[in-house]
Amino acid sequence: MAYDLEEQEQIATFKAFWSKYGNIITWVLILALGSYAAYNFWNSHKRTQAAEASALYDDLQKSLEAKDNAKVQRVAGDIKTKYEGTAYAQMAALAGAKAAFDASDLKTTKAHLQWAIDHGNDEYKSVAKLRMAGVLLDEKAYDEAIKLLGTDFLPQFAAEVNDRKGDVLVAQNKLAEARQAYVAALAAMDKNNPGRQLVQIKLESIGGTAPAEPKAAEQKAAA
Repeated sequence: MAYDLEEQEQIATFKAFWSKYGNIITWVLILALGSYAAYNFWNSHKRTQAAEASALYDDLQKSLEAKDNAKVQRVAGDIKTKYEGTAYAQMAALAGAKAAFDASDLKTTKAHLQWAIDHGNDEYKSVAKLRMAGVLLDEKAYDEAIKLLGTDFLPQFAAEVNDRKGDVLVAQNKLAEARQAYVAALAAMDKNNPGRQLVQIKLESIGGTAPAEPKAAEQKAAA
């Protein structure tokens, strides 16, 4: 009988507790389960989007190899529109820009590059800005190119930025500044960088001298 009484007290306590907090607990559980379901759905959706974008990007690559610019532009547009949140959209923008540039369509080239600048992550944005500066150089929009090269880039692009800046300054006949830019490019480059020799040639062609490499400088000082 004592056990029954204790059990009845527990039931009564539980009823009182549930009466007070039952609705809150129910809603917390509903929200938790809903969030978990939404998380799973979102992950599944992202995987599906990535797979679909990957298939389209493969098609774009084949079109690039076939030099079918019309198809490249169509597929690149589809990827950017339907799969904006994937890395494939940024890759498609750069690929579309290249195909358009090869076809001498600078307007479309710039549109793709601007999209990558506006929507890409820091790495793709840096690449797109470098390529945009090259297009502006071709268009003789030198001030715009210099302004763009003065914006934020990831540190690993310092050599490329200074190299491109040197090219623009040479086109403006600002040779002293161009030499400084090329020297800065060389300073930021690894000694095994395949582009190093080209930068040295450009620097020497405007009367500059490539800075001595650290080991060579030390040996000269010791002698």
